[in-house]
Amino acid sequence: MAPLQVYYSGLLFIPESSLIRGVYFKNISWVTMEPKVADVWSSLIQTLEGHTSDVISVVFSPDGKLVASASKDKTVRLWDTSTGKQYGLLEGHTSSVLSVVFSPNGTLVASTSGDKTVRLWDSSTRKQCRLLEGHTHRVLSAMFSPNGKLIASTSEDKTVRLWDTSTGKQYRVLEGHTSGINSAVFSPNGKLIVSASKDKTIRLWDTSTGKQYGLLEGHTSGVQLAVFSPNGTLVASTSCDETVRLWDASTGKQYRVLEGHTDGVDSAVFSSNGKLIASASKDKSVRLWDTSTGKQCGVLEGHTSWVTSAVFSPDGKLLASASRDKTVRLWDTSTGKQCGVLEGHTSVVNSAVFSPNGKLVASASHDNTVRLWDISTAKQYGDLESHTSDVNSAVFSPNGKLVVSASWDNTVRLWDTSTGKQCGLLESHTNHVHSAVFSPNGKLIASASKDKSVRLWDTSTGKQCGVLEGHTSSVNSAVFSPNGKLIASASLDDTVRLWDTSTGKQCGVLEGHTSSVNSAVFSPNGKLIASASLDNTVRLWDTSTGKQCGVLEGHTSWVTSAVFSPDGKLLASASLDNTVRLWDITKKTTIDTLRTHNPIRIMNFSNDGTYLHTSRGVLQLKSSLQSGSNRELPHTLTHSLYVTDQWITCNMKKLLWLPVDYRLSRSALNDTATLLVIGSPSGRVTFIAFDFAALPAAYLQPSAAVTSGKGFLGLVGC
Repeated sequence: MAPLQVYYSGLLFIPESSLIRGVYFKNISWVTMEPKVADVWSSLIQTLEGHTSDVISVVFSPDGKLVASASKDKTVRLWDTSTGKQYGLLEGHTSSVLSVVFSPNGTLVASTSGDKTVRLWDSSTRKQCRLLEGHTHRVLSAMFSPNGKLIASTSEDKTVRLWDTSTGKQYRVLEGHTSGINSAVFSPNGKLIVSASKDKTIRLWDTSTGKQYGLLEGHTSGVQLAVFSPNGTLVASTSCDETVRLWDASTGKQYRVLEGHTDGVDSAVFSSNGKLIASASKDKSVRLWDTSTGKQCGVLEGHTSWVTSAVFSPDGKLLASASRDKTVRLWDTSTGKQCGVLEGHTSVVNSAVFSPNGKLVASASHDNTVRLWDISTAKQYGDLESHTSDVNSAVFSPNGKLVVSASWDNTVRLWDTSTGKQCGLLESHTNHVHSAVFSPNGKLIASASKDKSVRLWDTSTGKQCGVLEGHTSSVNSAVFSPNGKLIASASLDDTVRLWDTSTGKQCGVLEGHTSSVNSAVFSPNGKLIASASLDNTVRLWDTSTGKQCGVLEGHTSWVTSAVFSPDGKLLASASLDNTVRLWDITKKTTIDTLRTHNPIRIMNFSNDGTYLHTSRGVLQLKSSLQSGSNRELPHTLTHSLYVTDQWITCNMKKLLWLPVDYRLSRSALNDTATLLVIGSPSGRVTFIAFDFAALPAAYLQPSAAVTSGKGFLGLVGC
């Protein structure tokens, strides 16, 4: 579709020490600052994109040629591991798909769902071949018998059901548990099933008769998982009671209690020779146990959050663990030392599995992707930390000497821009801090928090000098008036409140919105406030009286941002309906609407009012809409950069393709729109500068959609 642009992108983003870069790369004349890239290739070899919601489960086919992924988007997707291309889209479930598994010969795929069904799919034709109905509640998991003739499914309806894979008919209903069943697994010879339940018990069942063979009691909390050892003689179970327990499969008697975890244990797995067990816990650790003695023989620490699963490589030499800290970690089982961190996911990693040949790891995440990793090249990189949770915003002081950051760790921190060191820790909020801003003179900071308050801080001392209380729900944002005498705060309680900064007293409650208010902004002269809300409107308020003086209606979804032009005559609003609207403040009417493929959450007018800086790039206004005059666009800005999901574009034309880890979370441009800064969910910040005079002439000419007067100039690639 765009071979030349992809070629340039491939060279720009290739690792520094890559042979390809050394042989083929020459300076690209129109790129004056190249993005900083890794020195060597990472272990990530494929990112499998397509799911539109969290990926819950991922599994390799027995021959390792396919990966199946299950998602909350109600689909199962099949992927070719050699190319990363989607091989099949399995649609039919009417609720989230909770698990997926291949049959032993790889010809069938079974998926379970919140829609109470199990579905069987032909992996070669990608078509549904069986619908297994009978459960009366969510089906949590399914497992094929070793010979592939039966499927066992578990549900919150307190039953395990056995199904004949050839006919789809129900074969047995295993009843006895008194609460939902988390998992069920066949023994290696297929004669037994072990089930783990929230009722604190494990039960053994005879597959031929459906009768209960043993009741394993001892856990003091719900049992998350139970699995057979490779030879079928032992059962290991994990529980929220912080223990792993070993049971004799022939007698049902407890054999060992493995204690050491300090929080609930989510999963346990035997090594291929059955000599070790690895357990993954909410206490952020993986522990290794000797099955013959029950003694702990390793504590694998390094994850910074809950470990969701662990799995041995086929040869037992490596262990992979998946965590809510967004990483998969590799461990040497003989030494217990970490030998790789697989980083790249931007949300919780639910699971990780080895390919049958042990050379690849596949991971599933809440970031809607499956990633494939080459374990031979895994490398670890360091992090600089101070905040202990997500940072929601960072803002420069008016003189540029300080930065203030607001975080979910309940703190606001001040940083010296000359040294990069923390120079203030502002503590007293009792919940997440959503935003923090400087007053116009830089002497005060206002922070808005989920604890329902706005707090004022003295920047010179770091001490709290006011608590603004009155909101009845989380405060989303706070902003100073141009003269610094007032603060406006926007809240989930559907109101905007005005506060006197000198006294800290409330001087107005602006009521009228019918849903949460995302943000509020003062007009340049301070006489008006515009508030953006989840009720799809922007409302205008008179700051002297607190009365509503206008409702700007037209958006069909939440309004995320509103901003006044420098002369106060226009207002721009952005919405999740993928539009930006320009409003005439006097007439309270829309004077232009632009539709985009991507919601814009942050924007500001340029100082001369000729274009908008947004979280995705620059929107250049048509000359007829420029605030205050009909002058021609300034000569220095005859182009616009914009960032879509995968592309940097110039004047509506694709310019550079962005690899997955360089894609946009937020962006910024300098005033001449020649330096683009992209912040990515992966944590990377990328700088790319352009010389537009060196671009082919076709890039500098607006497309027909622009010259015909539709929307803004240079809303690139939308």
